[in-house]
Amino acid sequence: MSVQQETRSGGEALEVWIDQDLCTGDGICAQYAPEVFELDIDGLAYVKGPDDELLQAKGAVTAVPLPLLADVVDSARECPGDCIHVRRVLDKVEVYGPDAE
Repeated sequence: MSVQQETRSGGEALEVWIDQDLCTGDGICAQYAPEVFELDIDGLAYVKGPDDELLQAKGAVTAVPLPLLADVVDSARECPGDCIHVRRVLDKVEVYGPDAE
């Protein structure tokens, strides 16, 4: 199964990113979805790439694997810093997170 097929929800590929300026370092995201999120030595959360590499560039995005979609959405909903953004890949519209419509 390709990464694009894995990340489809309702026919649309999703990606996630974290705004480290708002991250409180609570680690709730890493508890819900450790395959997608990780706390770094600076105490802030970051997304991880498909090779499990921590993506530390500002605004770095990673695909949301379909089997982890519920965990990623729960992370966005429970995040005390409201810093987790899940958006559609195609048009970059946020579907879960603080800027979701």
